[in-house]
Amino acid sequence: ILLLRPLGGTECNAPGNGPERARFTDAFDLPSRPSLYWIIVTPSPDLPWVAYFNKGRLKNMSRRPLIGITMRVELERERYYLARDYSEAVEAAGGTPIHIPLIPNPEYITSIAEILDGVLLPGSDSDVDPYRYGHEPHRNLGPVYPLKDATDLLLLNEIERRRIPTLGICFGMQVLNVSRGGTLIQDINSEAPQAIKHEQGAPRDRWSHRIKLLEDSRLRQLAADDAALVNSHHHQAVLSVGRDLVATAWSSDGLIEAIEDPRPEHSVMAVQWHPEIAWARDPLSLAIFKEFVAIAGNFANSRVANSDAEVVRA
Repeated sequence: ILLLRPLGGTECNAPGNGPERARFTDAFDLPSRPSLYWIIVTPSPDLPWVAYFNKGRLKNMSRRPLIGITMRVELERERYYLARDYSEAVEAAGGTPIHIPLIPNPEYITSIAEILDGVLLPGSDSDVDPYRYGHEPHRNLGPVYPLKDATDLLLLNEIERRRIPTLGICFGMQVLNVSRGGTLIQDINSEAPQAIKHEQGAPRDRWSHRIKLLEDSRLRQLAADDAALVNSHHHQAVLSVGRDLVATAWSSDGLIEAIEDPRPEHSVMAVQWHPEIAWARDPLSLAIFKEFVAIAGNFANSRVANSDAEVVRA
């Protein structure tokens, strides 16, 4: 007898014998003569995965990796929001995007991190508070949203502790760097007057400038070249690189355009441009998301493989 319990649902029995039993067994990759299993299935077709317990082992059955994306906050209307491009890029690459509201409660962030296979730290219309990296506010500092900073930084602590695969974009790259003890240029135009234009305006997805890629970096491998063309929408940049991070891309003015964690057990990469608005036509942008989601999938599989499960007997 196979006893099924959909998450949040009711129990039901699978076919006990005959061709129906065989079809059920084949569909879920179960042994042909199983003993008793505890089957868990998600009730939503958007999360198509199945797991079963057998002899103390949990087996994961083909699901998309869950990618958490922290949201933005609009103070005037008191609402969370997020541009659609991030979720659409994750979905196109094979992931399931999960929006994370900006609630800086450690218990809440821990509970979210427990289920995530990857984290995407997106751009923001705010700047990281300079007090978090020991600097006074520059006169051209943009808006600072404490909810955004606090939530992203709490999640980054969980990312580091759990070694969750991570992709940072624009603000996401900057807050990652600050979380590792790095610092930022608060305003490129006034602090780096020799810099090229980094706020291109519309159309947002056009290539704006060239970047040089570090030999043997992940980005270099994805681009299959030592240079790439990218869009540009930022007025801040990385100044000093944080611990366990290395710069892997630069614009012609010397500003850092990407950082990576070189430790083999930590899959963390961040870029200063916006691949999420270019993935449909730009091979490098799509490759960034596909690699990220694939690594998240491997992380999910390895976590399940290393998890012990309790055998449930009727």
